Amino acid sequence: MSSELGTSENPRKWRFTWEAQSHIPTLRLFLFDQGTKPCIQCKNLKVDLNFERSLLLVSWFEEETEISFRVPVPRVLVDIESPISFRAMEDHIEVKLVLLLPVDHHIVSNFNSILNMSEATSQLFSMDSDIKSLSSRGGVHFYCKSCSTNLTKKPLSSFAEMPSINWREVADNWFGACCCSFGGISEKLVARYANSYSCGEESCLLDATSVILCKDDLVGFEFPDRDGDQNYESEPDCTEDDCINEDMQDAGGNHGRCVCPTVKKEKMSDLSGKLNSLHIQKEPFVDSPGYKIIEKEITVPSLVGTVPVSYFSENVASAPGCCADNRIHVLNHDKEVCTPDTVSYFSENVPSAPGCCADNRIHVLNHDKEVCMPDTSEISKEQKVTKASEVLANKKSFLNGFLGNIFMARSYNLSKDVEWIKFACPQCSSLLGAYPCADGYAPLDGGVRLFKCYISTCLPVCESGDLFRKYTLERMFTSQLLESAKDELSFRTVVRDLRTKSPVLQIVLLNPNSWCCTGYCLGTEDTVDPVANINLYPAIKVLFSDCSYRTESQIRMIEEWVTKNQADEVYMLDHLISELIVSLEAAMDMYPPSYTFLQGLPLSSLPR
Repeated sequence: MSSELGTSENPRKWRFTWEAQSHIPTLRLFLFDQGTKPCIQCKNLKVDLNFERSLLLVSWFEEETEISFRVPVPRVLVDIESPISFRAMEDHIEVKLVLLLPVDHHIVSNFNSILNMSEATSQLFSMDSDIKSLSSRGGVHFYCKSCSTNLTKKPLSSFAEMPSINWREVADNWFGACCCSFGGISEKLVARYANSYSCGEESCLLDATSVILCKDDLVGFEFPDRDGDQNYESEPDCTEDDCINEDMQDAGGNHGRCVCPTVKKEKMSDLSGKLNSLHIQKEPFVDSPGYKIIEKEITVPSLVGTVPVSYFSENVASAPGCCADNRIHVLNHDKEVCTPDTVSYFSENVPSAPGCCADNRIHVLNHDKEVCMPDTSEISKEQKVTKASEVLANKKSFLNGFLGNIFMARSYNLSKDVEWIKFACPQCSSLLGAYPCADGYAPLDGGVRLFKCYISTCLPVCESGDLFRKYTLERMFTSQLLESAKDELSFRTVVRDLRTKSPVLQIVLLNPNSWCCTGYCLGTEDTVDPVANINLYPAIKVLFSDCSYRTESQIRMIEEWVTKNQADEVYMLDHLISELIVSLEAAMDMYPPSYTFLQGLPLSSLPR
């Protein structure tokens, strides 16, 4: 049934807005249209309540013509014994009803939940509820809410909560901040913590506003061919014979890059011959801890490859004006090879195993072509430690909180090394989310953030089976805004562009606990059919200012306002801010013109 008046009863489309405040047992009604001045035109104004049908009948005479219409009353506990107060104002009619209990009283809330009239606000954005509901489905596809396009290759069945970016606050004892610290094990705990929440295939992480999917689980998306910061390019013109893999050396952290000495191959054979001509005595070899016997023929490449580069750089001095690259200290000077005295080097720096190497000058004995070398298992342990350190380096952005909630970020969640790229639907190009990257490549952590307000969990979208049907941009913003106001004790917020860092929107929170509903009045020609029930929904009342097209001087004034009032600062994608401004401006139509400005700023509301 249409909620608008017929043209014969009211050609100007009267609009109603019910409003109630938290803890106040009063329900207020605004009635207004665009061309009527009730204080002048509405003579003999009457307001009657039809309690059985939940209707309010409003009538008056205008130029000897009776005007009347009906207004549906929301489900509240009205005190029918109290009189109805009303008055005609300059641009609206105001009606007040007395309630038995405030609309947010726990008895009223329990009554509403029993009747299934509305979903509890506290459960609307419950993380535990989302994870349980998604996990119970067995497998879930995600769809674009705008065009119903499937976004995932296969159903996802593994769901977990995204860790808090404030994890350090609850991990003080990991780093020795209290008497029960774990000491040196803290790095292992942090590494395990970081790896536990990687964006793996066929798994999904959730936070308050987003779901985080692996880029390989998405359909129809191509990312640049780069895997974060874990792939490295080798130096040009580098062959296996010419290079030394630093992974086999010390924990230098070069991740497998090749360091190529500039020694010609023909000169390496000459140097090998010199070493083979050395007189090496054969003595009984005793296998000792830390050393093993392996079959290998002594050559210069194998000999150099077994020695850490750091030994040369720290212990071998180059000849004056000779060796600029002290890592290898082997340079080609017009077919003359500059090399350190390997015999004296080994005798001074390499300890021998007990009972093994009597000739300590070189510490490499030929036991019937058996070479005495350090136990590689010890090197393996060192490599494991090195790899653990590399994991921490790769997870640095995550551990520093730079990969957290990007729907509404704070300054400490942003880094100049991490750029957030918009992620759009391949079919309709609607915004779906964003992903972090470095230097314009693929997702830094392999994950793409999809905002819950733009995706659906089933088809058709926004139906009863859609677990994200209640998520809207306005509700998600309101939830984050109220959480911020509670944590920061600030009711003034400036929203900045995530890319330019310029202020785009000012918000002043007036009332975080308002309840309202709006619609168009009903005609009186149809009094038989039942009237559809309406419910009050929770909202916030705010003052706002669009700063998108301000001049430089006005921007400076806004910055001064932020500093003076210690306003909270948040960062959002420009597309999200633009949608919020449109919603705020549209919500101004809920109130008569005399109620749309306060202290020079527009007054509006957002659902919560």
